[in-house]
Order: sequence, then C-alpha cells, then structure tokens
Amino acid sequence: MANKRRVIDDQLYVHFVTFSVFRRRKLLNHDHAKRILLGWLNEVLEQYQARCVGFVIMPEHAHALVWLPKTGQLSSFMHSLKRRSSIGLRDWYRQTSPNYSADFPEGDRFWQPKYYAFEIYEQEKLMEKLQYLHENPVRAGLVAATTD
Repeated sequence: MANKRRVIDDQLYVHFVTFSVFRRRKLLNHDHAKRILLGWLNEVLEQYQARCVGFVIMPEHAHALVWLPKTGQLSSFMHSLKRRSSIGLRDWYRQTSPNYSADFPEGDRFWQPKYYAFEIYEQEKLMEKLQYLHENPVRAGLVAATTD
C-alpha cells in the first residue's frame, strides 16, 4: 500500500506533531526519560529558532505544537529531535536498566520512523489542539484532572 502521509510545510503554520516510540513501548513513562526528551526538544527549538506552543509526553508517544520561523523546516526539525533524543534516551536506558539491551535489541529503533503532522490555520483550531494536549493524560487515566 502506498504511503498516504501528507505533510504541508509551505507556509508558517503551527504544526501539531505526533511521534511515537517504536512498537508503542512505554519507554517515556519514567520522569527522567521525559526530562531527556524535553531537554532535546528545547535544544532543537533553539537551534531552529522555533517556538513550542504546547506539548504533552505520554508513556509511548508525544505531541507538540511547534512553530518554525521558515517554511520547509519541519522534516529536518523532527529528524533532528528524534535522532538526538533517541541517542540520549538509549544511553540513559543502557546505564540505568540492565535489561534494556536484552528486551530491546541494538537494531531496534527508539522512535517510529515517521511522524504525523497537522497544520493549524486558525486560532480556534490551535485552542482545540491545546485542549486536546491538556486532556490526553486524563483520557489515558494517567491523571485525575487537568489543572489551570
């Protein structure tokens, strides 16, 4: 079946991106793993002079609302974020979890190869996606309620 994934990056949209851990493993469950991902997100945002409007890290995937100052940067931004964070996350897991290499062979990737991107054209849609980010952990049963 042909790949029907479509990413539009020809205007200065806010992009709602979703990226998942390979095989939906819950490797982002640990607080330190979340901090590693956030650290790399911050570094890549600075490198691209981009802005993050919102994000949520779930046990097996993450969502972010990202604005880039130039068109055509989303693919390289996501590649850089996933590559750098996967190195940091794998290193941390190898050091702290003796069974990591046994459970997840060296050839396995950390992230799914692709990501999903949705372009935000309007303020109303941006607010809808921010609400979705806030409610995602509640729907998953990770927290009891959102806070302001």
